Amino acid sequence: MPQRVSPLAPFRHQTFRTIWIASISSNFGGLIQAVGAAWMMTAISSSENMVALVQSSTALPIMLFSLIAGALADNYNRRTIMLTAQGFMLAVSLLLTVFAFFGLLSPWLLLTFTFLIGCGTALNNPSWQASVGDLVPREVLPAAVTLNSVGFNITRSLGPAVGGAIVAAFGAAAAFAVNACSYLALIFALFRWKLETPDSKLPRETMARALSAGFGYVAMSPKLLNVLFRALLFGLSASAILALLPLVARDLVAGGPLTYGVMLGAFGVGAVGGAMLNARLREMFSSEMIVRISFIGFAASSVVASLSSSTWMTALVLLVPGACWVLALSLFNTTVQLSTPRWVVGRALSFYQTAAFGGIAVGSWVWGYLAEEYGVSTSLMLASLVMVLGAAVGWKLWLPSLETLNLDPANTFREPSLRLDLQPRSGPIVLLIDYTIHEENVAEFLTLMSERRRIRIRDGARQWALMRDLENPDIWTETYHTATWADYVRHNQRRTQADAEVWKRIRELHAGGEGPRVHRMIERQAIPPHDALDDVFHKTSLDLHH
Repeated sequence: MPQRVSPLAPFRHQTFRTIWIASISSNFGGLIQAVGAAWMMTAISSSENMVALVQSSTALPIMLFSLIAGALADNYNRRTIMLTAQGFMLAVSLLLTVFAFFGLLSPWLLLTFTFLIGCGTALNNPSWQASVGDLVPREVLPAAVTLNSVGFNITRSLGPAVGGAIVAAFGAAAAFAVNACSYLALIFALFRWKLETPDSKLPRETMARALSAGFGYVAMSPKLLNVLFRALLFGLSASAILALLPLVARDLVAGGPLTYGVMLGAFGVGAVGGAMLNARLREMFSSEMIVRISFIGFAASSVVASLSSSTWMTALVLLVPGACWVLALSLFNTTVQLSTPRWVVGRALSFYQTAAFGGIAVGSWVWGYLAEEYGVSTSLMLASLVMVLGAAVGWKLWLPSLETLNLDPANTFREPSLRLDLQPRSGPIVLLIDYTIHEENVAEFLTLMSERRRIRIRDGARQWALMRDLENPDIWTETYHTATWADYVRHNQRRTQADAEVWKRIRELHAGGEGPRVHRMIERQAIPPHDALDDVFHKTSLDLHH
């Protein structure tokens, strides 16, 4: 049995500790801003749908732009990206404060500002989450992800109540001003962080190729696809409670901004409790069981909240979805990180965020629309049915257990010396690998090559094929293409220690004494250039004329 890691182990690493504490300040201000924006919308608009769109407008940019942000996180300095994102959100928050102070906000202008803040969050999150693996060792990564959730939810347990009090006493503009100030500590901490980036002789991937590589990796990773789909369902259904909570506070329990803040605070207290129980629950239950419990917990709480007219009853019930929220989302996040090598982790996390926050954005709009048409209680009831469906889906598409695969680079590839003077952009490159496989080993060989095909395509290969020699059936040839020589080198550098096990088993089946023979070729067309063809046609025409 693996040794239990202390939930506080990541705090032994100074940089993680410093940025974590600074993030507390930023998250605290963000939650105060969220309370101010949600409650201001109830004051300047009578539409239930517009109130729900406040959450949707913050989540939508994360759905739209996370993929690009993930590609940036894997190809550029993550510290610089986070500083840019924090500076952008600081500027937007200052503008929002000024507009609110002078009474210039309309419903759509308020949504525009929250959308822009969401854009900054979309840029920041993949770089920050991918950086966690740079700040702590792999064995304490789950604890670090959980501590991030704890930090956010510590602020969630206090921030909304403080935000509600600030809004009630001084107005929404004051809440926006507090949020603007909250970015300063994190910006200072990021300036002090000296991030070491590995040197690479290869040119940086273009955005199109980086996105393509990310798509390819996720598409050829069935376990990741299951995680993304469950995260989408969770965001779609669980968003109902948070999106409609201002309406629950105003209409179902007849409260004000302080009531709303207290309810959000109760949700946050539950989330902190869930984070504290996270490690123990993972020892007791499978990942799939924890996710099912989270769906069911949200469903039951949604039903009770739809029927309750008591502030304290609703606040007490909100402890449960708070705990379920952090249990599910931290589990999704950790599973993605532990199932992904470092070269693509930012993009994999961006896909996860696109799925989860896309679900939240769409769900917030759907539940707000249903609340406007049929009432808040009915909308919450319908959301609970979708939550139950999300739990039932687990019987078919279960969440994988936390993997202990060694995803460190294999570092077995050595760039060959070539007689041709190739440039990194030279290509296309064609690879042929010849194997000698005796008949009794063919079945096992084909099984291994099926896995090798998945790994090849996942890591950037194109047009993979396996061929058998008709005259000598013991000879099998694997072939694939890469666009350039740089892509070929990058493809081989992406091989992990876990992937090397498949290659080792294939080599053991190979009957040749010197190992499989590798042919590296550059593709060249034998068709004459366009000008040469014109000369041929012109000469032929003259000959016919004479």
